[in-house]
Amino acid sequence: MYKYLIIIIALIGFSGFQQKQKKILIIGDSISIGYTPFVKEALADKALIVHNEGNGQHTGNGLEKLDSWINNEKWDVIQFNWGLWDLCYRSQDSKEQGNRDKINGKITYSVEEYQQNLEQLVKELKMTGAKLIFVTTSYVPENEAGRFPGDELKYNKMAKQIMKENGILVNDIWKATKKIHKKYGQAPNNVHYTPEGYKQIADKITSFLKKEL
Repeated sequence: MYKYLIIIIALIGFSGFQQKQKKILIIGDSISIGYTPFVKEALADKALIVHNEGNGQHTGNGLEKLDSWINNEKWDVIQFNWGLWDLCYRSQDSKEQGNRDKINGKITYSVEEYQQNLEQLVKELKMTGAKLIFVTTSYVPENEAGRFPGDELKYNKMAKQIMKENGILVNDIWKATKKIHKKYGQAPNNVHYTPEGYKQIADKITSFLKKEL
C-alpha cells in the first residue's frame, strides 16, 4: 500500500511539472537570436522556449515562412517582432554587410507596407490560439549604414496601434535597448550588442514572460 502511495504522489508531482512547462515560440531577427539563449536559461524550469529557424528578417519573410515556424504545434505563447529589417535601406552596389545603404538604397518596406504585412501576420497568429506578445523594435544608433535613427519609433508606433486594436500585449523594450546600447552595443554604428548587452535585454524579456506565465 505504501509503495503504491509513493507512486501516486510521484505521478501527481510529474503531472504538475508537465502542466507548469509552457511552450513558447520566439519569432524575431538577430536581436532575438542574441537574447534567446539567456531567456531559455532563465525560464528553464518554467517553459520550453524555441526560436524560429534562422533569422525572422522582415514582415515579408514572416508572411512566407510563418506556417513553417508554427509547424502545427500548440504554442502557449508566441512572442514576435519585425521591424529592423523592414526599415532598412539596401542597395546591390553597397559593400556594407547585408548591402545596407540608406543614401542610395531602397527601403525594404515603408511604414504603410509594414502596416499591411503586420496586420496580416497578426491575423494569422491569432488563429493559433496562443497568447501573443509583440516586442518593439530595438534602438537604431547614429551612423548605422542602412537605417535612419528614429525610424524605428515610427514603425513601433504603427505596430503598437495594430496590437492595441487586436488586444495583443506589447513589451516595449526600445527605451531599455537605447540605454543598454550606449554601454554594451557592439559599435556606435551597429544595431547589435555584446553578450552582456543581450543578457540585459533578455532580463526585460524574461520578466515580462514570467508575468504572463
